[in-house]
Amino acid sequence: MVDAPDKIAIIDFGGQYTQLIARRIRELSVYSEIVSCTEPIDTVLRGGYRGIVLSGGPSSVYEDGAPLPAKAVFEAGIPVLGICYGMQAMGYLLGGHVVQSDRREYGSAEVTLTGEGALLRGVKPDSDGRLGVWMSHGDSVTRPPKGFTSLGTTTNCPVAAMADDDRKLYAVQFHPEVAHTPQGMTILANFLEICGARRAWSMASFIDTAVETIRAKVGGDRVLCALSGGVDSAVAAVLVHRAIGERLTCMFVDNGVLRKGEAASVVHTFRDAFKLNLVHVDASRRFLDSLRGVTDPELKRKRIGAEFIAVFEEEAARLGDIPWLAQGTLYPDVIESVSFKGPSATIKTHHNVGGLPTKMRFKLVEPLRELFKDEVRRVGELLGLPPGIVWRQPFPGPGLAIRVLGEVSEERLEMLRDADAIVQEEVQAAGLERELWQAFAVLLPVRTVGVMGDFRTYAQVIALRAVMSQDAMTADWARLPYDLLGRISNRIINEVKGINRVVFDVSSKPPSTIEWE
Repeated sequence: MVDAPDKIAIIDFGGQYTQLIARRIRELSVYSEIVSCTEPIDTVLRGGYRGIVLSGGPSSVYEDGAPLPAKAVFEAGIPVLGICYGMQAMGYLLGGHVVQSDRREYGSAEVTLTGEGALLRGVKPDSDGRLGVWMSHGDSVTRPPKGFTSLGTTTNCPVAAMADDDRKLYAVQFHPEVAHTPQGMTILANFLEICGARRAWSMASFIDTAVETIRAKVGGDRVLCALSGGVDSAVAAVLVHRAIGERLTCMFVDNGVLRKGEAASVVHTFRDAFKLNLVHVDASRRFLDSLRGVTDPELKRKRIGAEFIAVFEEEAARLGDIPWLAQGTLYPDVIESVSFKGPSATIKTHHNVGGLPTKMRFKLVEPLRELFKDEVRRVGELLGLPPGIVWRQPFPGPGLAIRVLGEVSEERLEMLRDADAIVQEEVQAAGLERELWQAFAVLLPVRTVGVMGDFRTYAQVIALRAVMSQDAMTADWARLPYDLLGRISNRIINEVKGINRVVFDVSSKPPSTIEWE
């Protein structure tokens, strides 16, 4: 039996960086998990956590209904670190003075260190005693609670950090988890040291634990896994296969809207290389027929989702009694429904195999539900998956159907496939495939005038989309080199019949989404 890792709880007050806090702590080899601020405090305190982090958030402690931690958090003898709003809540509840500042601090700032202690061990300010940090707050603590020492100040923030070493209560007004606070990881590491947390969380230990857990959960039963070709389902499948071997059956449904060569690549990797029991269902004609005449993107998603369920149900029935369904659910999917804000408004319907269990009464195996995407990639590497699978960029469930704007036809799909393949080839040749969150082509529903040789053309337009992101919640457009953009454009116009113009999307999320539909 593998020992359970020490863990840290992050109580979420709706902060934009809450997931980043969790990831940074895991990068320091300590397991962390996010807990809603609406969770009963007794449940949290019984969770066996070595320490608790109070996240940032958009509220003011003086607002009606502002989320506040129970005072029991500070009385349980567990080390606590408040970040941003978490510091204000700590100061407010423990008798300090918090004011709604007229001057807000957003962006880079310099903290003048005025104290020292366990939280700041090894932190090296500049020659003037200043520390570069990232601020994002309105309210400020102007006087720390009794028993606390102020550790630093900024021009607009009288108490930028504070500590009560006796009670192991700590708080910082800045964000140690972001890259713009260069010594933030040292501060987080110090807090983990204060907590006495063992640095035992690794993807190698996760694999050992996951294999044991899967075996204990499914017993001698069979398991079905729907492969999409993406990294999440691929890693889930190989992990379950390591646990139960031939009792895993994988199903790959070719929906006709995949990228160039993708179906053949999936079949080769999992059937030939990993020797998985793979059922390959070519249902491309069914899917394309269901999309005939459809131009609304939401209807495309619903048609593809419904068709997938129908195909999956028919094929699963042919496989006999399989009580378990393995899914590549990740930690961000899990915490979206338990965060302070709750389930977010539906921007787009997500095509996910998660719609299947209710209809088909499968029991779920979700071996990756504790992991972030970067951790899943590391597990994939340790399991021996090829780089082409491990580093495959996120791809929407409805596939190219939502990158062909307007009606989907085989001709327009082939045009987009060829253009997108050029994008992938050039991005890889430039060595950027691991730096970019996504890079892809979109076929627009417009035509433009051009000149090729001595002839006038009236042909289709391709839009290039390339973004930088860590979790797809927010994304910035990627500043691709001009020579790379030029090569991509020239190749697409010269090699893909029917395209005479290429444009580049320079919008970020928000306000735009990553996908065009």
